[in-house]
Amino acid sequence: MKKANILFIFAAFFPFVVSLWVVPKADAVPAFARQTGQACSTCHFQHFPMLNAFGRAFKAGGYTMVGGQSLVEGDDLSLPNTLNASLVTKIRYQKTNGKDYTGNLINGSSGTNRGQLQFPDEAALFLGGRAGEHIGFVLEASLKDSANVDTTMFTSFKMPIVYDVADTKLSIIPFTTDGLGASFGFELLNTGAVRNIRVLENRTQTSAQQYIGTSGAAQGFAFVAANDMGFINYSLWGPTHASSTDFSPFMSYIRVAATPQVEGWDIGVGGQLWSGAGKANGTTYLKADAWAIDAQLQGDVGMPLGVYVAYANADKKGAGDFTNQFNSSETKDKKAWSIVAELGIIPGKTTVSAGYLAGQDRSATGATDNNYKQNATTLGVNYLLTQNVEIQLNHSFLSGNYYDLAANNEQSDGDNLTTLMLFAGF
Repeated sequence: MKKANILFIFAAFFPFVVSLWVVPKADAVPAFARQTGQACSTCHFQHFPMLNAFGRAFKAGGYTMVGGQSLVEGDDLSLPNTLNASLVTKIRYQKTNGKDYTGNLINGSSGTNRGQLQFPDEAALFLGGRAGEHIGFVLEASLKDSANVDTTMFTSFKMPIVYDVADTKLSIIPFTTDGLGASFGFELLNTGAVRNIRVLENRTQTSAQQYIGTSGAAQGFAFVAANDMGFINYSLWGPTHASSTDFSPFMSYIRVAATPQVEGWDIGVGGQLWSGAGKANGTTYLKADAWAIDAQLQGDVGMPLGVYVAYANADKKGAGDFTNQFNSSETKDKKAWSIVAELGIIPGKTTVSAGYLAGQDRSATGATDNNYKQNATTLGVNYLLTQNVEIQLNHSFLSGNYYDLAANNEQSDGDNLTTLMLFAGF
């Protein structure tokens, strides 16, 4: 890393390093905390967006739990007297170490090789919570400029309809998203099984599911059974957003996970399966053909510790098959395994993380049958200014024979990625 980049990161972090031993009280809360009257740390493990057992229960209940607000109630009516909202923002600085070309090559003089301030990387208005005794909702409306009005203003939405049967919650969840994938309908683990719930910001360098590309546009219906011991999600979906005519018929997504508590440890073990095919835009056939297994362990070893592992595989395109939307290669499966560990060195305040991902992607730009292996070693620090405002630093060291090619290393992003992010929900 160049000296100027090191000085930039040091200057940005200096005031926070000085204040590491001062733990301020969280004085602002996002939408769900307002509804429940609970602190952010009640639902999140170490820092948001990571979920603990209580957070999983709140989500499985369809966001209907109340406690901090009075209700407007009547016949077939039960909703908070306030519409709860949150402003969620991500401001990022990213730096890669590829050569700074001035021509029209990949990631030239205006890209991350020169250092790029993404202000904001994300900006969204979230409305969500209880809509009735058995109905909740989450709406994300993007505040970023875009030429595509449909996907900008209605970024994601879901509306869980939940009923208790014995000790199990049964749900039907209509959903749509522009970038979180089929698992957005319902997901509770922190392994990156769904794009927006993961330990580190460098997602494709730390999550096997995100590496194979399981995020993207998706809409459909999730049918869910969940209790304290685990959950099952069967979703009918299509890879489209903000339109009901772009894809037909539905693909299938199946998610099964166990979430037991063992000797004070919060454990999660599960699997995912994407399958099915359909016609996009009335002309092009696509299929979903991928699977993953993952696990997490969250507990205390004198300091809070979380460990997250996953393996994911997207099959190659066979002769005569439709194109697999997760892998266009006809010669190699796209696959990866990953592991991330996060330790709370100052509980509720500061964590350090380390992760490793080993992947292979023959469909990557410039890859050949001899140069398609992509590995990443990632180090991270997360610091909570308050429970709902965090600053995170990630640095990923990339390796593998894919980066041995001059075209992949020198003319694009290089083999190092640094991300400095301010992430907040108000």
